[in-house]
Amino acid sequence: MCTLYTQTTAHEAMVRMFQPVRSFAGNLGPTEVYPDRNAPIIKNGPLGREMIMGRRGMPTPPQFIKGKADRGVVNIRNTASPHWRRWLGPDNRCLVPFDGFAEPGPGGTIWFELSDKAKQGVFAGLWTEWTSIRKVKDGESTDQLFGFLTCPPNAEVASVHPKAMPVILTDPEDWEIWLRAPWEIAKNLQRPLPDSSLRTV
Repeated sequence: MCTLYTQTTAHEAMVRMFQPVRSFAGNLGPTEVYPDRNAPIIKNGPLGREMIMGRRGMPTPPQFIKGKADRGVVNIRNTASPHWRRWLGPDNRCLVPFDGFAEPGPGGTIWFELSDKAKQGVFAGLWTEWTSIRKVKDGESTDQLFGFLTCPPNAEVASVHPKAMPVILTDPEDWEIWLRAPWEIAKNLQRPLPDSSLRTV
C-alpha cells in the first residue's frame, strides 16, 4: 500500500510553509518517491523545527529481515508493537510533504490528490537515524530513515484499496500536534481523512 508518492513543491515554498529554523534539504525538484529513495521531511531538531532529506523505509522488525539486507518498512500500522513504540515520541515524529500518492487498483495504478488544491498535505511520519545494510553491494551505512503511519481508508481510497490509506494531515494545527504533543494526544491523528477529501487523478 502506498509504495509511491510525489513531492513537487520547491525548496523556497517549503521553507515558507513549514518555517524550519534550519534546512538541510538543498535544492528540491519534482520527484517520485519510491521505497529507499530520498525525500524531504520536517522534524524537531536541537534548535527547533528543521527540514532534512530522509531515506524512505524505517528499520524492519528483525524477524522479518530475509538475508543480509534490510529494505525497510514504508507503511506503519500497528503502533502498539514494541518495535515501533520506541519511535512514537516527538523526537522521532516527522511530517512528510506530498502532492499525490498511488495505490494499485484492479485496472492499474490509481493516483490520489487532495480535493482542495489550496491545502498542503503531509503524511504523519516517523524517523530515526539507523545503521544497517540497505543494499548488500553498498555495505553498511548510517541513514536518517523515515516511514509514515497508515489507518483505515476513507471512501475514495477504499474503492481501490479497502485495507488502508496513509495518515494525512492538512491542518497546520494538526502538524504542530503531530510534532509536539504527547503520544496520548498525537495518536488520535491516526485516522482517515473525511470522505470527499481526496480525488483520483
